[in-house]
Amino acid sequence: MNYDPRYGPPPQQGYPHPQQPGPYQQPPGPYPQQPPHQGGYYDEPRDRRRDDSSETIAHIVRVVVGVVIAIFTLHVLFVVFDANQGNGFVSFIYTMAQVFVLGLGDVFTPDDELLGVVLNYALAALVWAVGGKLIIKALRR
Repeated sequence: MNYDPRYGPPPQQGYPHPQQPGPYQQPPGPYPQQPPHQGGYYDEPRDRRRDDSSETIAHIVRVVVGVVIAIFTLHVLFVVFDANQGNGFVSFIYTMAQVFVLGLGDVFTPDDELLGVVLNYALAALVWAVGGKLIIKALRR
């Protein structure tokens, strides 16, 4: 191939023109687009362990609050539908509800006993739900 000198110096052997870094090629040297090292698992293992343990405790609190609210719900359903108190499961739920109600079982004393049970155990469930949510938020800080 003949080269016309009017168009500048001849290209390098084997390339039509000198290589320029393309948009996907990085020039040699430090890479300015990478963020500086912020720390991580190997730099701060204690913080990560603390985060894991607080998440585990928050999960346990969430499960316990859910179980207590389920017990309250079952107790109210058993009272509303007049379940057999001689049944072992119904008796167990009644006993556990009495343990977890924490003195809120007689806050409301309307003339209708059924309404009193529903209101008192709904209040207890609300207290447990709000208290559990506050504990979980405190653990995640």
